[in-house]
Amino acid sequence: MKTFLLFAATCLAAAPSFAQTMQPNAHDMHDAAMPTEPGQSAFAAIAEIVAILRKDPATDWAKVDIQALQAHLADMDRVSLHTTATMVPVQGGARITVTGDGETAASIQRMMLAHAPFLAEATGYSVDAAGLANGAQWTVVTADRQDEAKIWALGFYGLLTIGAHHQAHHIAIARGEMLH
Repeated sequence: MKTFLLFAATCLAAAPSFAQTMQPNAHDMHDAAMPTEPGQSAFAAIAEIVAILRKDPATDWAKVDIQALQAHLADMDRVSLHTTATMVPVQGGARITVTGDGETAASIQRMMLAHAPFLAEATGYSVDAAGLANGAQWTVVTADRQDEAKIWALGFYGLLTIGAHHQAHHIAIARGEMLH
């Protein structure tokens, strides 16, 4: 019994110093490397835009619409991850049909119909866009055989990234200046 009491007393006496070594204090956390990625791309994009708006003294907070930006990012997510894209050859390029279910079909229509002019301007390709009941369709044509190979190599998802307008578009949406 005496041995047990001595052991218990030793453990209790050591517990506070042991607990301090197991828990980082604020100083330790401050010196530790912190991650820069907030963990989810839409959240990161919104956080970046909010930081830009907060730093800009010209921000018209009465027009800011972060909800519209979130809706657009949701469209981007659905189109990037929840669609089926098929390509068939046409003279000088491809006809690309992108389909999805439910809200994804509406996202496809918003994204493809709005992005067609940006793709045409950035590449010089002829880009015809049409909405479908379950998505949309692009007919992308070029006179250059090497560019025709690029169209096929990039496919829908690669072509959608062409024309670095996305970042400017996102800040404009957040500022309440433009939507697709």
